[in-house]
Amino acid sequence: MSAHEPPGRSEGEFRSAQARRMPDEHAQHTIHRQHIHHGWNNEFPPRLKIAPGETVHFETVDASSGQLSRASTAADLVKLDLARVNPVTGPVHIDGAKPGDALKVTVLSFRPSGWGWTGNIPGFGLLTDQFPAAHLHHWHYEAGKPAMYGPGGRVPLKPMCGTIGVALAEPGLHSVIPPRHVGGNMDVRDIAEGAELYLPVEVDGALFSVGDTHAAQGDGEVCGTAIESAIDVSLKIELIKNARLRMPRYVTPGPVASHFDKKGYEVTTGIGPDLMAGARMAVSEMIELLSRRYNYSPIDAYMLCSVCADLRISSIVDVPNWVVSFYFPRVVLD
Repeated sequence: MSAHEPPGRSEGEFRSAQARRMPDEHAQHTIHRQHIHHGWNNEFPPRLKIAPGETVHFETVDASSGQLSRASTAADLVKLDLARVNPVTGPVHIDGAKPGDALKVTVLSFRPSGWGWTGNIPGFGLLTDQFPAAHLHHWHYEAGKPAMYGPGGRVPLKPMCGTIGVALAEPGLHSVIPPRHVGGNMDVRDIAEGAELYLPVEVDGALFSVGDTHAAQGDGEVCGTAIESAIDVSLKIELIKNARLRMPRYVTPGPVASHFDKKGYEVTTGIGPDLMAGARMAVSEMIELLSRRYNYSPIDAYMLCSVCADLRISSIVDVPNWVVSFYFPRVVLD
């Protein structure tokens, strides 16, 4: 059996071995970290079957599928097997879920591991042409405290789910890297504790999976990685019949950047007729600012931006030019 096809389990095994109560107060079921898959395939057998409204504790593996460790160097980034990146834990079959329905997924809690990494992977990221060489940073963090970076950087943590979604109706194996209309690798910073995510269902049982957890990430994840960290997550999964969603939707429980906003932002811009070019310019300008003012090397400034700074479209109506802004929180360098 290939690495993409986890072995099946009997109905009795679903309801007994997988349904033990975890120490996490939220969880009625658990799926262990060895039950991962790479890519979306509606023929993958479910690891667990649940009733709508039940809660599941997912043990996750970091985005490298364990190819990187605390002892890894930048040379290990070059050797990454990209077919194994972004593993997701699952899938979970939700009783009664049918095409046209939606899942309501509530993020209940996270259990961080305390170690993570950010990497500049050759050929990957917004400015890969400017930063072609591999570079790796290790993070050692404690829940509730900022993570340290370089000469004085203090990044507030906000655990979140980078990849979260359900199986597609189309047969076969589909890459987990691009986000899709059924969710997947959306890398939305605000799918964090308390968020409610709504996902369109395309196959019977939905076949839900989650992974690619981050200890912190900026909107845009500009170098291609955030603080990649194995973080267990507990989710409540409900079913909404005949929702007929075309795309994912989500609700946040409150302000989305209050842990960053206290000291304001440094903001750079990119202005022109192309949004991608504008984004690249705004990020490049911020890298120059951080390098000159705070003595970061350009590659370290680029990676720091990926974990804590936010790309925004400030104007998209004033033809022929659009404005992209890049917000870097001053609290990180205070």
